Amino acid sequence: MLRSLRLPLLASILAFGTLTACNKDDSDGLELIKHDESVYMRNMHESMAMMEAMPKTQDPDNDYASMMIMHHQVAIKNSQEELKSGKDATMKQMAQTIIDKQQAEIAQFNAFLTGHPAHAPAVPEFNALQMMNMMQMMKAVDLRPLTGDPDFDFAQLMIDHHQAAVENSDALLKYGRENTTKALAQQIITDQKMEIKMLQDWLLANKKY
Repeated sequence: MLRSLRLPLLASILAFGTLTACNKDDSDGLELIKHDESVYMRNMHESMAMMEAMPKTQDPDNDYASMMIMHHQVAIKNSQEELKSGKDATMKQMAQTIIDKQQAEIAQFNAFLTGHPAHAPAVPEFNALQMMNMMQMMKAVDLRPLTGDPDFDFAQLMIDHHQAAVENSDALLKYGRENTTKALAQQIITDQKMEIKMLQDWLLANKKY
């Protein structure tokens, strides 16, 4: 009789232990959100649609400037969202740095476009490479596991966004003809490679898995 009572009791204890362990694992695990729940992702998809629809002049310097204005605008928009929703001081400082730098660069790109009408010869290879870089960026962000944590998701997505800017700037250095845009491209490469490293280091120190 005592033995028959002990067996169900032991089974109940084991079951409770298993349930407790599972709950602990779930609470410690990586919690995800749907991409369309992320304001960062919605901003990026809206920006991509605008970049795809952008008229192309086939002048690499002009098309680089026009594309980078749009590209910078979504970085600024997501950085403003981070300032509003984020809690981590390092990420909020990164967001403010991005806003300050990229607003200044947008002004420089606009000044260049005002004084530089597109001209021949056409370089369609640049446009093809630029759009390929943008498509690769969107694939990268669409594969990111988003958590709903504004600081963590901002850092993840900004890495991919910066990488596309670096690759487009590399393309401009290859195909561009104007010193103004080449100087801007080189500055963007230098700044955003440094920021990518900072974002990666922060993610490693604050990862959720």
